[in-house]
Amino acid sequence: MSQRNELRQHRARLESAWSRWVPQMRAAGAQPLGGEALRPDVTASWLRSLTSVDPALDSAPVTDGGVVHRRWLGSPLRRPVDGVTDELRAIAEDAGFVTAVTDETGTILWTCGGRTMRRRAERVNFAPGGRWDEGAMGTNALSLALTTGRPSSVFSAEHLVTALHGWVCYCAPVHAPDGRVLGVLDMSTTWDRSNPLAMSTVRTLAATIEDRLRAEPPAVASGPVRLTCLGTGRADRDGAPLALRPRQLEILTLLALDRDGFTPGRLREALYGDRTVTASTFKAEISHLRRALDGGVATRRYALTAPVSCDAREVLSALERGDVETALRLYRGPLLPRSEAPGIEEWRSHLEVAVREAVLAGSRPEHALRYGEQAPYDAEVHEHALRLLDPGDPRRALAMGRLTTALRY
Repeated sequence: MSQRNELRQHRARLESAWSRWVPQMRAAGAQPLGGEALRPDVTASWLRSLTSVDPALDSAPVTDGGVVHRRWLGSPLRRPVDGVTDELRAIAEDAGFVTAVTDETGTILWTCGGRTMRRRAERVNFAPGGRWDEGAMGTNALSLALTTGRPSSVFSAEHLVTALHGWVCYCAPVHAPDGRVLGVLDMSTTWDRSNPLAMSTVRTLAATIEDRLRAEPPAVASGPVRLTCLGTGRADRDGAPLALRPRQLEILTLLALDRDGFTPGRLREALYGDRTVTASTFKAEISHLRRALDGGVATRRYALTAPVSCDAREVLSALERGDVETALRLYRGPLLPRSEAPGIEEWRSHLEVAVREAVLAGSRPEHALRYGEQAPYDAEVHEHALRLLDPGDPRRALAMGRLTTALRY
């Protein structure tokens, strides 16, 4: 209780100092000469920030999401951060923080944390795309860390923008092996959860990311993944197969077919149905797939962030534009025929029905004959082929033989 009172009193002193000095600094353009509650680095930042930032700002400006997504995919921080994602997420959720990684400009590229804290953070655009450099959002721990190149914390009314006075933030810059600042690791929470141990945690995690950067092998350009899931199941990159287990192929197929992605609960249901599976087993499959794709699976909502071409997706695209010829050429059999995952079975049925109906609605006998190879017991397809073939067409014998076989079953 005494710690909470001390925090409350410290916050009140800062609010009083902010109210007294910020208006004077805006009017005079000079740094205050007194005020024990204020740190010189904070007031210096206030003075710089007031030239471009309105303290009444309610949220950070935002960079286009597509630009930010591409920037994160190409960031040298992505793979090292992927390697400590589970640790970052656990700390953020257990301690009530929201954790963020920025690039060298102060633009947030990645965040994690509990749902409640993420929602609060999103109100001020402390989320991917939010710009938190000093010129965009004034004095905050991110901007101070970028300006000084040193770890920094900002508590309550030390923030220039009043919308941030309910927060406390802890940051450490992340350096490349050559010493350049690549970005900042930030942990933020509400002022009443201020804890001096948070700064040491941020320092340690930033150092871990830097160690991973030094251990990273030189980047080797790799081509997109090719997923073949019709009639078989395999994934290749640059002509070499990816070492994926059947469950991971199922996940990859579902993510390739549903580009909007999955919540963790929905993906588990699509994979396991009513079966009881531990969270660690499920997460292990996701982690293995993410490593195989060089981090190409988003963490908050499971979706592909790496280029993956998929024959099943190409079949659907061909059907959408009315190109039955291409759809039949690519359709080499049922989707992952050995899979019993509910989500795969649903897509399998969807594909089979879509291709079959396109054939039955068409007027080209060669389409019915080609699909008939994949559906030997589908009498309606063979009858359709016979209707379309001319009386003297020698292929009628093939269609009639298939129809006779299908009618026996």
